[in-house]
Amino acid sequence: MVYSLIDKYYGSESALRNVLVTHSEQVRDRALRILDAHPTWETTGNARGETVNRTFLAEAAMLHDIGIIYCDAPKIYCFGTHKYIEHGFLGAELLRREGLPEHALVAERHTGSGITHDQVLREDLPIPVQDYLPVSLAERIICYADKFYSKSHLGEEVALSKIRYNMWKYGHDAILRWENLEKEMEEN
Repeated sequence: MVYSLIDKYYGSESALRNVLVTHSEQVRDRALRILDAHPTWETTGNARGETVNRTFLAEAAMLHDIGIIYCDAPKIYCFGTHKYIEHGFLGAELLRREGLPEHALVAERHTGSGITHDQVLREDLPIPVQDYLPVSLAERIICYADKFYSKSHLGEEVALSKIRYNMWKYGHDAILRWENLEKEMEEN
């Protein structure tokens, strides 16, 4: 289902498809490793009693960036008309049209360590004014895993120190959300 949906919008062979699939497979693999490190998250849940379905996690990780096709980011072969910050929202709209509302929430909420209603207003972001914070366990896992892989440097893993440094440009609240994700994922 995942690859056929990607092919529907990206074709079966293109530079942009390669960027999307390579990045998404890296995010998926890390998300599944995190899940493997916390086996109770599939059955009895985490400390809050939240569980995550392995199949859903893998699918949502593969589709979290599907909206990049609409954005203008030539360095990664995106030649759309929208600003890159819109890719989560636009991907969510696409996934809802495809009948995947839960996958859409992951796409919508994975950017940075989440985007707040106040941040949308303060930075005059070109997305509807609301919170875009990862809520479910699957959303938080994918949001976290995503930060380790850049679409402009495929195959390379971003160092945790660089991720932390990059989070500071989004403000104190963003770094606190990131630190909470780090603690929850317990990778280090």
